[in-house]
Amino acid sequence: MKRYQVIFIVSSMGVDDKSLKLSTCGVSHQESSISLHAYSDLTNVSPVVFLYLLKECYVHGTCKATAKFFALQHQVHQALYNMPGPAVFVARCLYLLPIFESHCEGFSHLMLAALRRFLKTGTTAPEDLLEAKLLATQLFIIAVRGNKLHDDRILVKILEVFNIKFTDIKEVLFHSELKNDTSTKAFIEEYISKLLESQSYMAAVTLLEQLSISHSRESFLHTMLESREYRAAEKWATFMGRPMLCALIREYVDRKLVKQAYELIKKNQLREEFPEVYQMGKESSLKKLAEKGCWDIAEMRAKSDSKLLEYLVYLAMEAGYSEKVDELCDRYSLKGFMMAKEAEASLPRIRYLHRDELAIDDIIWVDESVGLHEATCHIEGSKVIGLDCEWKPNYVKGGNNKVSIMQIASEKTVFIIDLIKLSHDAPAALDSCLIRIFHSPRILKLGYNFQCDMKQLAQSYKEFDCFKHFEMLLDIQNIFKEPRGGLSGLTKEVLGVGLDKTRRNSNWEERPLTRNQLEYAALDAAVLIHIFHHVSSQSQSTTNDHTQMEWKSHIISHGGNIANTKSKVNGKKCSTDIE
Repeated sequence: MKRYQVIFIVSSMGVDDKSLKLSTCGVSHQESSISLHAYSDLTNVSPVVFLYLLKECYVHGTCKATAKFFALQHQVHQALYNMPGPAVFVARCLYLLPIFESHCEGFSHLMLAALRRFLKTGTTAPEDLLEAKLLATQLFIIAVRGNKLHDDRILVKILEVFNIKFTDIKEVLFHSELKNDTSTKAFIEEYISKLLESQSYMAAVTLLEQLSISHSRESFLHTMLESREYRAAEKWATFMGRPMLCALIREYVDRKLVKQAYELIKKNQLREEFPEVYQMGKESSLKKLAEKGCWDIAEMRAKSDSKLLEYLVYLAMEAGYSEKVDELCDRYSLKGFMMAKEAEASLPRIRYLHRDELAIDDIIWVDESVGLHEATCHIEGSKVIGLDCEWKPNYVKGGNNKVSIMQIASEKTVFIIDLIKLSHDAPAALDSCLIRIFHSPRILKLGYNFQCDMKQLAQSYKEFDCFKHFEMLLDIQNIFKEPRGGLSGLTKEVLGVGLDKTRRNSNWEERPLTRNQLEYAALDAAVLIHIFHHVSSQSQSTTNDHTQMEWKSHIISHGGNIANTKSKVNGKKCSTDIE
């Protein structure tokens, strides 16, 4: 149907001129008119006209398909309130949608999603629901018999949305040529077999669950696991009950899928049946948190379990995080770890980069204006500096902690600036000194995903001009095209030894910082200079002019609008949330 024909048909119905906009779809005024007629009054609009109008709105929208889908779904949902039989209307639309070919699947999902949402909040007459269920059941049977009106996912969703049960299918079949229970079961089982042959496991499981059909053989579970259909296997096991859930957990353990087993145990309260697996899952979770440096979260999750606390101490010892070992032992009176220092010495250690290997002569703490001016003068005499920042992690989504310290490294000295104290005691001096550094076109400033840090700085200290733009910033991350495990991974690849990240998420607002915290902070800034020297020396040794200039092309000579910067997060979270 051509577009002018659609407009003519709808305009002849005498529909009002109220405006309904799909603003997120970017449709034109004329297309808004089509949307208006389709959705403002459906009492006189047939399903086929409605679907043609829906297609017009979708085809001529200019935004992304997902945005169009949700905008139109919302309009269809609202339209269902304006008709006498919304469920029957949607069922009739489903009969017609196959003629729309490439739009059939998407529009079927859209109509079913809109009806599902409507049925949760809206009201409709019982006779509308009964007639719609009958129509939908007939459509399902026609499709299963071989008239491929819809794909399997749509057919299963039709069963769910219209709440079609085994007895509904049986009744419809009874009034056709098949009139006994065996035929009904055979009809469903044959369709399920086709789903399994095509490896549509989730559709098969949803169908069995919707129709309350047991299929208790564990071989079905094995088949899904072999195909790595874990979601389908868990849905099926949950439907079948506790024995099948236990069988699935045992399968997970045999396949060394501890995380999946642990989550299933926790979700279904099966800790008593699998105490060892549950403990393994908890320990695995703690280990991952420790590897990310999220010690506070790990402690919060372990503090009610003495065995987990002991395991956390072991992880801290293994990581060489001696102050965390002492802190945990003191806080929870872990007597068995009084000899922790001796035990720690016997553990295998991963070697990390040390300050001596970077030739760092001094790490200078700066928290008053005189020291700040001296540091600024020293930094202004450098051609290249390394920059990094630290702030206290947030464990509540939406929280926002201020950047606590900034590390600025020259060739042999690292200055650690206490931003919290100086912003309170000497804000003008802090702003002035950092402007001299950040806004200087003579100093090449190196960072690793530092635009993220700048964004956090701008949000933390909105009244400061020094963080609003910067000159001559080279983000080391951008020189290396592929992810390399963050700054530590990159350092290991370039210099042969990685960085110790155990203190990454420690409390950077505590004063004084520990010696280990200061060294950790200093290394993150100083190592950037050494990576840069490696890159620049390699480019100078090659005869390819393009290669020699490649790293220079990544220098940002002038940057602004920091608060609106969308930064990559390969090596560092731009958000302060830790979920």
